[in-house]
Amino acid sequence: MPVSIALLFAALLVLTPVAAQQRPTPYDVLIRGGRIIDGTGSPWYAGDVAIRGGRIAAIGRLGDAAARRTIDARGMVVAPGFIDMLGQSDLSILVEPHLPSKIFQGITTEVTGEGGSAAPLNAEIVTADSAGYARLGIRPDWRTLREYFARLERQGIGINVAHFVGATQVRRMVLADSNRAPSKAELDSMRALVASAMRDGAVGLSTSLQYPPAPYASTRELIALAREASKAGGRYATHLRSEGDAIMPALDEAIRIGREAGLPVEIWHLKAAGRANWGRMPAIVAKIDSARAAGVDIAADTYAYPAWFNSMSAFIPPWAHDGGTARMLERLRVRSTRARIRTEMLAHGGGWDNEWQEIPGPEAVLIGAVQNPALVKFQGKTLAEVAKARGTDAIDALFDLLVEDAGYTYVAVFGMSERDVALALRQPWTSVNNDSQGTSPDGTLGRDHPHPRAYGTFPRIIRKYVREERLLTLEDAIRKFTSLPAQRMGFGDRGVLKLGMWADVVVFDPAHVRDRATFAAPNQLAEGMRWVLVNGAPVIADGRATGALPGRVLRGPGTRR
Repeated sequence: MPVSIALLFAALLVLTPVAAQQRPTPYDVLIRGGRIIDGTGSPWYAGDVAIRGGRIAAIGRLGDAAARRTIDARGMVVAPGFIDMLGQSDLSILVEPHLPSKIFQGITTEVTGEGGSAAPLNAEIVTADSAGYARLGIRPDWRTLREYFARLERQGIGINVAHFVGATQVRRMVLADSNRAPSKAELDSMRALVASAMRDGAVGLSTSLQYPPAPYASTRELIALAREASKAGGRYATHLRSEGDAIMPALDEAIRIGREAGLPVEIWHLKAAGRANWGRMPAIVAKIDSARAAGVDIAADTYAYPAWFNSMSAFIPPWAHDGGTARMLERLRVRSTRARIRTEMLAHGGGWDNEWQEIPGPEAVLIGAVQNPALVKFQGKTLAEVAKARGTDAIDALFDLLVEDAGYTYVAVFGMSERDVALALRQPWTSVNNDSQGTSPDGTLGRDHPHPRAYGTFPRIIRKYVREERLLTLEDAIRKFTSLPAQRMGFGDRGVLKLGMWADVVVFDPAHVRDRATFAAPNQLAEGMRWVLVNGAPVIADGRATGALPGRVLRGPGTRR
């Protein structure tokens, strides 16, 4: 063999393995040929998205790139996974960690912990709330958020979860359900609990100031607690003290807390509740705009339905809740206190957020979730229908249902105008929540009769406000679902389709996305999501749930490592 040929042959033997090593490693997932809406509000563009190691590894025209799994997205939109700015899945995720109602909407991350949070807990709270745990078959074997997060991570979760620490929960730890101000020592204990929760991974402090015992807290108390969250880089999120007649002073309170505690403010489920307040949304928007212009970092979110959903006990004045649910039920059994409660519900004013005065009548109250099997027949009926069936008036029917259901009953209340809902949604600082626990049409959770928003919020916005009414462009809606909430919550590596970001991704045909859940039949999964990926792993593949549990706990900036 000539020397030159021998040398060439030897060189090939040496170089061939090196060349093989230099071939690009296949991606884990390659999404081909979609209309990319990146989450920023920019117009869509055609391209591919490649994923490796749970993150976006390449984006654009990727030519002959190879992958272990290729998704054909031709004719479909590729967008960041949706962020639910207020879910209620802190307990239901322990029952059904896949959360079908969420993932079929395209939700890949949920923020939870509204006033009452999964932790901290003590023996007294566990005992007081034992019926709720038993109803779901849960044994609360945690006491802190750190322990709760560890339980989530042991069992696995289908979506990412971020958690606020609730001011109500902290108050109950120290004061139980009593209607009084804390002493200095008690307030110091409450502050320490907030600081500890922030070290455990809470993203901030939350309040739900309409629901006892939360209304017993003064603004000063809340500022003191919010300062502890602020020290850890957290934020303040609130269900306002009033969403009806007193919404303006309630907004002033939230703005004051943000300003004096030095942290961003999120107004959960912004609304103008009650027929007397219809048309007030322009003034509400103006107040928030004014605060923002003055340097207060405040924004809001909405679920875009004209009915809210809460415990029927919210119709009862706050003083009657002093001491907790058991004491409230005792008062409803006593003729004299029952009469006093009725009188206050029927009166205007009174210094509390009187929901009875915010509704057009009992026909606007729809019975939802109950825990007493004997009351299931009333699910989906209006309070007016229940009263007629029982031969009583609506207020007595309300009282009786609460007593018979141990205070549990939840109701949908039709008390908002569509025009106000649309105006709130249209604001550039408004993101989206569904204010509902993740659930399933089947199993333990499927027995409930929830608000249809539990299954339909995000698809409803695409169907109603993008396709049908053209209130928003699809790019605007996707921004409200993704980068805006990510920015509000400090999720710096989520919410946008960009190199290096976590690969929370949805693939859908925008012409076919729709909500199916109704107030009459709410347990119906949304349609239209073809692929949903959480941290790069499909939880929906070709329109079907995969059973994967790739979600993560998203801890706040003050987390103790």
